[in-house]
Amino acid sequence: MGILESTYFWQALSTLALIWLLWHYKVFHRIGAALDKRGERIAAELDEARRLRGDAEALLREYEVKRANADKEAEAIVTAAREEAERMTREAEERLAAFVARRTKAAEDKIAAAEQQAMIEVRDAAIASAVSASEAVLREQAAGSEGERFMRDGLELIRGRLAS
Repeated sequence: MGILESTYFWQALSTLALIWLLWHYKVFHRIGAALDKRGERIAAELDEARRLRGDAEALLREYEVKRANADKEAEAIVTAAREEAERMTREAEERLAAFVARRTKAAEDKIAAAEQQAMIEVRDAAIASAVSASEAVLREQAAGSEGERFMRDGLELIRGRLAS
């Protein structure tokens, strides 16, 4: 069996021929260049992803700070609103108490005035009644013009004393 009849020989020769052809037409160089280009593209994408991640983290921190500030501001607004509502409630209670006090004073003044008026009317009625009774009694006891004069003088005297 000769070397030309061996399948290993022909396989080795065709493999060498294939490698030489690939090397001669610079296929390995092209494959390497394509892989290098792809590696560079992947590296650039990774760098871009790292940059974007850094930007995203910075943006996240910024928004967390803004949210914390907004929470504080909202808390301050709620506290201020609560204090304002309490102040308005106190003022309303004070105004209501003052209003009730004024109305009570006005009612007491009206009651006092009505009592005073009633006392005056009762006194006037008593005076009128006493004068009428005195007049009737004196008319019975005194007769004539002397009695009339005496009665008028007496009635005037009684009216003056009762009125004061």
